[in-house]
Amino acid sequence: MTPPKEKAEELIRKYYTWGINKEGQTLSWLEAKQCASIAIEEILNTLYSIPFGNALDDELEYWQEVKQEIKNK
Repeated sequence: MTPPKEKAEELIRKYYTWGINKEGQTLSWLEAKQCASIAIEEILNTLYSIPFGNALDDELEYWQEVKQEIKNK
C-alpha cells in the first residue's frame, strides 16, 4: 500500500493536473487539496458505514493518515 504521505501528494496532484488541463479553466493547489479532502471524506464515510467486526481498523487508520497529510500540504 502506498504510504499515506505519498498517497496524499498523489491525490492532490491528480486533481491539480486535471484542473490545469481543462481548457479555459484552472484549479489552484488549494482547490486541488480541497477536492482531495472531499474524496477522502467520502472514502471514510463509506468505511464507517460498514458494520463493525470487519477488519477495517487498518483501512480507517490509513485513510485518516492520508487526510492528515493532505491538511499538512
